[in-house]
Amino acid sequence: MESTIYLDYAATSPMYPEVIEVMSEAMQTTFGNASSIHQFGRKSRGYLDEARAIFARSIHAKSNEIIITSGGSESDNTAILKTAEKYESLGKHIITTNIEHEAVLKPMKYLESKGFDVTYLPADKDGFVSAEQVKAALRNDTILVSIMSGNNEVGSIMPIAEIGSILKNSNPAVVFHTDAVQSYGSQDIDVDEMNIDLLSVSAHKIGGPKGIGFLYCRENIKLPSLILGGEQETKRRAGTENIPAIIGFQKAVELMMKDKKQRNAYYRKLKEKLVNNLKQAGVDLEINGSYDSSLPHIVSLHLKGIDAERLLIHLDLAGIAVSTGSACTAGNVDPSHVLSAMFGVDHPAISETVRISLGLGTTEEDIENVVIELSNIIKRLK
Repeated sequence: MESTIYLDYAATSPMYPEVIEVMSEAMQTTFGNASSIHQFGRKSRGYLDEARAIFARSIHAKSNEIIITSGGSESDNTAILKTAEKYESLGKHIITTNIEHEAVLKPMKYLESKGFDVTYLPADKDGFVSAEQVKAALRNDTILVSIMSGNNEVGSIMPIAEIGSILKNSNPAVVFHTDAVQSYGSQDIDVDEMNIDLLSVSAHKIGGPKGIGFLYCRENIKLPSLILGGEQETKRRAGTENIPAIIGFQKAVELMMKDKKQRNAYYRKLKEKLVNNLKQAGVDLEINGSYDSSLPHIVSLHLKGIDAERLLIHLDLAGIAVSTGSACTAGNVDPSHVLSAMFGVDHPAISETVRISLGLGTTEEDIENVVIELSNIIKRLK
């Protein structure tokens, strides 16, 4: 293939051209420190306040409930570690799932080393955890529940509103955090209706820049700052604000909110075309998770009898970027903890899965070309 095709948007997305444009202008004209009282600082502060209002509006929150962070990992760490620190005197039990992102699971493991008791709810074969599981796991010493709203590998959408309703009525009250990094771009979120107390978002998943995100923190929950230093973000997150990135993030959110419904329908159409055309080409596959109750831009495919790592290399040589069902760090490939949790560690899907994720710029022609290349490569590998 002459051109390249990028289908790994669940990992990161290219920036919208409009985002690049506003960031480029901001880098040239807006350099003041938002904490300074002179006109340069006030100009930056104005952009910061405007962006915060847009972020809040996107999840039906208040502006003063938005904490600007460096992204999803910092937001998750702040929500989990600082909630545990603040409410430790009330209990040391936390509930999460066994298919969370590492930015949730690793803070949980850290807290376990500090004497906290963490319950990892098991996901079913479709990658779901039920509200009933959460209710059954609650204890008198439970202080925090952290459950992602949409899974980054198989796309399963969790019953966040049902869980929130249970936790709102629990006695004693329990803080509810959701990692919405993967779902924020496609799912409608109302933090009040869904009874969410803490919510993590990252800009680079929705066509914004890397290194910027936010943590929604309900105003009655006053968490200590994870990063110590200055008094930015009303003492909730130290560090000089990255105004050009914040402006870029705002633009990405505005574009996301503008055409979300049409974009979701388009992604579902492309996903259906991909699966149907692969089957028509004779590819032996199964969809991991639920096809209907999943994020519109993610499809996880078990390509039976095909080693995913070898397939990935061949696709890359053909100019096609997808990912496997594995986490690869510095060249070390570990089995996907999500697929292992869903199917068991010995299931063939663990080593025979590719994740294809759609986004800005994905076309029907891209899908058609991927089907041709993928089916031809699979025939050669067999």
